[in-house]
Amino acid sequence: MRFYRLLQIRAEALLAAGSHVIILGDLNTAHQPIDHWDAANLECFEEDPGRKWMDDLLSNLGCEAGSHVGPFVDSYRCFHPKREGAFTCWSVITGARHLNYGSRLDYVLGDRTLVIDTFQASFLLPEVMGSDHCPVGAILSVSSVPAKQCPPLCTRFLPEFAGTQLKILRFLVPLEQDPVLEKSVHSIQKALSCKNKVRVRSTRSRPTQADSSRGQKNLKSYFQPSSSHPQASPDLELPSLPGALVTPKTLEEEMMDKVVEEQTKASEAKDEKEVQTSFWKSMLGGPLPTPLCGGHKEPCVMRTVKKPGPNLGRHFYMCARPQGPPTDPSSRCNFFLWSRPS
Repeated sequence: MRFYRLLQIRAEALLAAGSHVIILGDLNTAHQPIDHWDAANLECFEEDPGRKWMDDLLSNLGCEAGSHVGPFVDSYRCFHPKREGAFTCWSVITGARHLNYGSRLDYVLGDRTLVIDTFQASFLLPEVMGSDHCPVGAILSVSSVPAKQCPPLCTRFLPEFAGTQLKILRFLVPLEQDPVLEKSVHSIQKALSCKNKVRVRSTRSRPTQADSSRGQKNLKSYFQPSSSHPQASPDLELPSLPGALVTPKTLEEEMMDKVVEEQTKASEAKDEKEVQTSFWKSMLGGPLPTPLCGGHKEPCVMRTVKKPGPNLGRHFYMCARPQGPPTDPSSRCNFFLWSRPS
């Protein structure tokens, strides 16, 4: 309300000085019941202080000479006095824009003489997305008049904008250091650099004469046989059993044995994984199915309580449809269910 009063004092002062005034933007108040989606209780609706202020500021609907009350005119209602559903703001959380369940909070207000003489149209652009508000505008029949100098109320004359435009180099100031401090920092950095060089040199091992004589190692020399599985020495002979004939396996037979062994291991691992999966499935039932709302029998959506109180942070289920008029069957129903007991 303080903002409203200051805005009105400033606008009326400009009018008294002989200027025309346009107030454009979000006033955050729905003026009349036709500008709000839910104005069932008219008595409480009209008692709002913001609406009372707008009643005193604005003229009656229409542009007739006998309807003057306030110094300003709502240009949209001047051209569209009875149009319903002309909203400019919707709740993003409830998805109310899909069903045009909103309010008209954005205005193009002009002084009465200016609106009657120069305004040709006033419009809303609800199809333009990007915010919880939509753009509003008006068309005026005016011509540009050149001026020799800027108006006294131009923004460039305000104290905060009176200086020249700042460049980015103005924000990059070179740091001035004490010569003694700078010298000490340089000596510390030099000492650390020498220390690191000594450390690197000490960690390097010089190659011995034996290593240099061996030459470059083969890649296979890095793969040593495991100590747990000692290989048989080629010099040892297999014990011969009476009546037994040992025949060496061919390469194909060895490959077949390896394939069979790998398939056996894979099958055992798969069986073990299936056993573990069935065990955990029997222990953990998984998340509960999403409940269905009572009005549409559709899956609900989970929300979190953000209002301070004993239920802060609790989860609950509600209808997933967007908010809309209660008489619209396609709008959200009143289903509510806590996700877990308190």
